[in-house]
Amino acid sequence: MPATIKEKSVLITGAGRGIGKRLAMGFAQAGARVGLLARSQPELDLAKLEIEQAGGNALRIRADVRDLEQMNAAVDRMRVVFGGLDVLIAAAGVPGPIGPLLSTKPAAWKEAVEVNLIGVANTCRAALPPMVEKRSGKIILIAGAGASFSRPNFTAYAASKAAVVRFAECLADEVRDHNVQVNAMIPGGSYTYMTDEILHAGEERAGRKEIEDAQEVRLTGGESPERQTHLALFLASERSNHISGKLLHVNDDWKRLEQDNMRADLYTLRRVQKV
Repeated sequence: MPATIKEKSVLITGAGRGIGKRLAMGFAQAGARVGLLARSQPELDLAKLEIEQAGGNALRIRADVRDLEQMNAAVDRMRVVFGGLDVLIAAAGVPGPIGPLLSTKPAAWKEAVEVNLIGVANTCRAALPPMVEKRSGKIILIAGAGASFSRPNFTAYAASKAAVVRFAECLADEVRDHNVQVNAMIPGGSYTYMTDEILHAGEERAGRKEIEDAQEVRLTGGESPERQTHLALFLASERSNHISGKLLHVNDDWKRLEQDNMRADLYTLRRVQKV
């Protein structure tokens, strides 16, 4: 684990469950002071308890990423309790409606975009000022399946996650001169509540491939928390100061990026492969 994360202040949205909780546990274990942000108080209580029982340091913040005022208040609380904000991990997300576009409800489609995209923008709006002020900061936006390839029957989720990647690329260029790095991360398939929602939707709505993939993830557990945490820790550390505006998958050979220069067309929304 990189020593540079020890005692750093890390705010993680969507930290009550799923990928957000996994990363919160990993960062706390590495010595970071973690702000747990989610809408569910019971989930926050459990995550904080698990972290503290493992010897970590966590702060509960109940907030909705769709509300900019709540996000501003969350960052203010991080600054008061932990003395600042060094790293933001935007992991809050919802799968949205599952099924062909014409069979989904417009309100559910809109809600997915509001959480997955507008929520990320709100989170960054709140977190950036203290980072720009001290000329130092790391922002990691959690993308997902559909950000780099077509995902029929998951149009709201895939479109919003692809938008998050392009948002990361644009924001990275905007804040580059302020020494703030912004990257998107695909954590790979993991067994979370989203897996159960896909299986519950069934093959008729989700599609055969989605069901097969979800069954495989349920059987194996998917990507290990350790692999996901290691990539996030790298992106949160000073070892990745030269990397910004990129889309990295947990299965990429990302460790070599600490030393190698990166081609401009690699690790972007288009995911151009090396030849």
